[in-house]
Amino acid sequence: MKSQFRHVALFGKYAAPGTLVANASSCKVLEDIAQFLSSQGCTVVVDLETVANTGLQGYPALDVDAIGRQCDLGLVVGGDGTMLGIGRQMAQYGVPLIGINQGRLGFITDIPLNNYQATLTPMLLGAFEEDHRSLMHARVMRGGECVFSALAMNDVVVNRGATSGMVELRVEVDGHLVSNQRADGLIIATPTGSTAYALSAGGPLMHPSIPGWLMVPIAPHTLTNRPIVLADAAEVAIELIAGRDASANFDMQSLATLQHGDRIVVRRSEHRGRFLHPQGWSYFDTLRKKLHWNEGA
Repeated sequence: MKSQFRHVALFGKYAAPGTLVANASSCKVLEDIAQFLSSQGCTVVVDLETVANTGLQGYPALDVDAIGRQCDLGLVVGGDGTMLGIGRQMAQYGVPLIGINQGRLGFITDIPLNNYQATLTPMLLGAFEEDHRSLMHARVMRGGECVFSALAMNDVVVNRGATSGMVELRVEVDGHLVSNQRADGLIIATPTGSTAYALSAGGPLMHPSIPGWLMVPIAPHTLTNRPIVLADAAEVAIELIAGRDASANFDMQSLATLQHGDRIVVRRSEHRGRFLHPQGWSYFDTLRKKLHWNEGA
């Protein structure tokens, strides 16, 4: 039987340029996966950045835009950080992604590297679960002008400087004042991001099918300032009132330096990420495994 997917793009995790041992290892893993995909009847292309950093040869190299227009599946080999970066780029094209875990946690890259062939074979034939994830679109507004814009699949985080004290933030939802708060920072997280920084800061877990966001303060000065769940149709605005060296992070992969009076405006993106999981996949199975629930029971 032939694969349901005709054109598959391969994205790899790679170390910094010049880290030869790590990149050589990644190249070997990617080459093995590419050969397996070809044996399943797939036409394989490789992300241009992956080729540049790993040296993988023998397959057409395309940029993200070309992959989005030409491919019907993306295979991401790496950790959750790799998947977040590719997921943001591919969401606008509607290309589904499968993740092979070469990282540590693997909340959204959930296929073990040592068993990928047995798991991928039925998925390529159409036996999979599809999982849609919301994205946020955030803008940094300064004097009425947008000075920075980014997508986030996990979270938007306003943080104090590394060596400074608390920041003071004015928080509004749909134009209504929520609070003026002093804290080390504030997290706006999607359901996907509820298992990331928001969880470490005391936020709840949120099932990915819920159309909501989490607003989680980081070490708030007022202890009654607790995490809150918002509808993701809302617009959240965070204004920096006081605090030195503050910044806004987007999935911890892009950064904007903030000035007093800057407003970080967060809205739901019109695009969603599409992830494919093995048939029978369950979000709760992932939580049990990754958070080590029931151990010793």
